[in-house]
Amino acid sequence: MLAKGFTVDLRRCQLLGLAGSVVLAAGGETAGALPVRELPSLASGRAALGLVGVYFGVVLLIAAWALLGRVIRGPEPPSPRALLIVLAVWAIPLLLAPPLFSRDVYSYLAQGAMVDAHLDVYTHGPAILGGPLADEVAPVWRRTATPYGPVFLAVASALSGLTRGEVPAGLFGMRVVALLGVALMAAALPKLARHSGADPAAALWLGALNPLVLLHLVAGAHNDAIMLGLLGAGLVAALGRWPVLGAVLVTLAALVKAPAVLGLAAVVALQVRAGRGTVKSTVTTIAAALATTVAATAAAGTGYGWIAALKTPVSPHNWSPTSLLGRATGDILRALGSDLAPYALPAWHAFGLLLTGVVIAAIWLRRPRVSPVYALGLSLATVAVLGPAIRPWYALWGLFLIAAAAPSTSVRHRVAAVTGALALAVLPSGAPPDSEQLALAVAGGMLALVVLWQAHQTSNAPVLGRTA
Repeated sequence: MLAKGFTVDLRRCQLLGLAGSVVLAAGGETAGALPVRELPSLASGRAALGLVGVYFGVVLLIAAWALLGRVIRGPEPPSPRALLIVLAVWAIPLLLAPPLFSRDVYSYLAQGAMVDAHLDVYTHGPAILGGPLADEVAPVWRRTATPYGPVFLAVASALSGLTRGEVPAGLFGMRVVALLGVALMAAALPKLARHSGADPAAALWLGALNPLVLLHLVAGAHNDAIMLGLLGAGLVAALGRWPVLGAVLVTLAALVKAPAVLGLAAVVALQVRAGRGTVKSTVTTIAAALATTVAATAAAGTGYGWIAALKTPVSPHNWSPTSLLGRATGDILRALGSDLAPYALPAWHAFGLLLTGVVIAAIWLRRPRVSPVYALGLSLATVAVLGPAIRPWYALWGLFLIAAAAPSTSVRHRVAAVTGALALAVLPSGAPPDSEQLALAVAGGMLALVVLWQAHQTSNAPVLGRTA
């Protein structure tokens, strides 16, 4: 706990977060998801020091974000504009770092190159592309068809053409695209918050300055940023006089990643709340979504293989609840000598999908008591938790909208606690950890806590002296 004499202000939070981002980016130079030719040995001193530095920086960033939350709840909370400046300051060092916490961005580049080369990304994995770019893709995904929609593939293909397959230029381009998505998210949050009766500054703090946004959407360049940015923009349009535009933008988000399709329910609900008829709102929204899907798919030239590709298999080592239960059930059945063991994992995944549908239906049936934006946030959080795979950045699907429309401060506090834990859940290389790497990561985090505690004691010393 911080002593009463300890004071925080916006500038201190900004500088502390900047220090965290700088150290994080510097550590990523040897411990990040580097191109395979630049990867140092896991046993090298440079890689070890980089891993310690990354976790040192992550803890500083989390601390700066938590302290900023205190400032927002204080007597003189910063304006949304001031918070956007803080977001930019924290994000800038990460723009120049190598990919962090995942190698997915290499898959994006390879898929864009495949579309550019007229290869079917919904039938083949990046291995068919061959060459150095395919070598950068994580082995588990090299022969896996993409589950992404035609809008994202059109962006990836255009970027491939612009960068001519050069990996460094492609990585920077993908990060710029992700940053544009984050900018759309940040622009949408205050407007969604005002509509939902929430504090715009608190919404920006939880939904845009969140460490998961910086670590995985900016540093990791995940395409979830584009999905969420378009989804937020679509909801803002639906709040006003442009419900058809809202349906178009939400559909474009779903044609990046499929979970955003749930946003169409919110578009309909927002129209109904504005006094438009339910039938007319539903028909108009569906018509706009279908027209957008046909037009976007035709423009991308990728065909409708993305529908079947939604069943693309996930890694057998996922840490979702249904995957864990499926593996545990399979182990038990194998120990009992049952022939049903291979069916345990698919059965649990099917149960997870069924339960997801039930929970989402329950959320929307009680929707009159909550805003459509909040109902959508809860629905997307349900999809992330009960799906066959969980990644830390999947939490942002629901968190982004919960931040904008949470009905109470206690909800935000619980979501913030989950955020802090998930921010520490993945190694910067994106690879599964071993015991030595875990020890180095813990050492980096503990070192940051020691430095923060010492800084706290130093800043508090004059106050203690005066009260002695």
